[in-house]
Amino acid sequence: MRLHKLARRAVLRGSGAAIALPLLEAMQHGTVVQAATQVVAPRRLAFFYIPNGVVQTAWNLAEVGQDYKLSPTLKPIESVREHILVLSNLDRIKVAGTDGHAQASTCWLSSAAPDELSPAGYPLKRTIDQIIADKTGLKTSFRSLELSCNPYEDNRESIYFDNISWFGHGHVARSLRDPADVFKRLFRVEQHVNSSSVLDLVMEDARSLQPRLSTLDRHKLSEYTDAVRTVEKQITRVRRRQDDIARLNPTTPIKPWQAMRRDEFIQVMGDLMILALQSDLTRVATLMTGPERWGSPLEVEGWFDKPIQHHSWTHGQHNDTIRKQLEKLDLFHLEQFAHLVKKMQTIKEGDGTLLDNTAFLLGSGLSSGEHHVCNNLPTVIAGRCGGAIQTGQHVRYAEGTPIANLWRSLAKAMGVDKKNVGDSTGLINEIS
Repeated sequence: MRLHKLARRAVLRGSGAAIALPLLEAMQHGTVVQAATQVVAPRRLAFFYIPNGVVQTAWNLAEVGQDYKLSPTLKPIESVREHILVLSNLDRIKVAGTDGHAQASTCWLSSAAPDELSPAGYPLKRTIDQIIADKTGLKTSFRSLELSCNPYEDNRESIYFDNISWFGHGHVARSLRDPADVFKRLFRVEQHVNSSSVLDLVMEDARSLQPRLSTLDRHKLSEYTDAVRTVEKQITRVRRRQDDIARLNPTTPIKPWQAMRRDEFIQVMGDLMILALQSDLTRVATLMTGPERWGSPLEVEGWFDKPIQHHSWTHGQHNDTIRKQLEKLDLFHLEQFAHLVKKMQTIKEGDGTLLDNTAFLLGSGLSSGEHHVCNNLPTVIAGRCGGAIQTGQHVRYAEGTPIANLWRSLAKAMGVDKKNVGDSTGLINEIS
């Protein structure tokens, strides 16, 4: 059987909407068997950011190697630990005289050395995601995707607290908060389209494509459209909830993302990120689970009975009760990360999965928010990035190893060979 050829940039179209397709066999030449061996999925890189650091005593691991015992906070990765690389003793040098939290988020991915200060006093230059996107963005519709699960509208903090991606000093790659806006941006849905679903607009195109696809491709296309539909349903549910709330208090309308539960917000943004990576709309993405420092109360439904104060908690870790609550919040973030990792693991690409071809990194610009400490930053990588990452282990580096070594190594895995990134001194051996 000979496959009909499809372009890698093929999309489903209809009445003002376009949906990029995932990697299919039909996008390669030759027979079905040949195509299966020829399909080479692109490598992707995504960051999952936790603000304000973590409780180190509940995070740190005692053993190294493959047989390490998971710490209390890392328990959620148990079922996917063979796909996980945990790294310890990676540091970021804090510059004295500047705000610790603003520096944490803004400078976490920066390519600036600690003594290479911007006019604002931060070691801020182009972040590593944007350096990589300079190359990968030449092959995708969007050079990068920046998302934030910041539920606040008071804007009490500057852009330094709510963004981790920068084109350079003074040029922020501003993160998007509204899932509906993200969806429209990704799939180019025009405001005037009168349809309850983007898929309704393109299904005729999809049906005409079906006879040209192999059984495997038809199955993958069905899975992909189901995933898009799931995201749309989530957004629709939130919109309906928003209408109910607005009827109760029409003078203070609540925007869609504010009506979401914390886990729902993070997961729907994660789903959108996964869709963008799966369809090769972008190969570089950042997802902030929340902003740095922000003192406004935070609802974490199902985990805490009343609004919490994440930032102030970090400075009260000497109190056993507060520390236990903070450990619980760290556990919540790890569960959200693990859920997204498992979703990537279910998406097939050639002989592997989306997770196999992705480096999905969880981390924070602070190791502990109690004293704004920046050494031994919490760092977990899920996925092998096309075979470049040696997962299934915990590695503890020598004290003082710059996290910039990791950024340089990830850039190399993504096809960008930089001799220096920030204060890097070399490469990470577990990434090639």
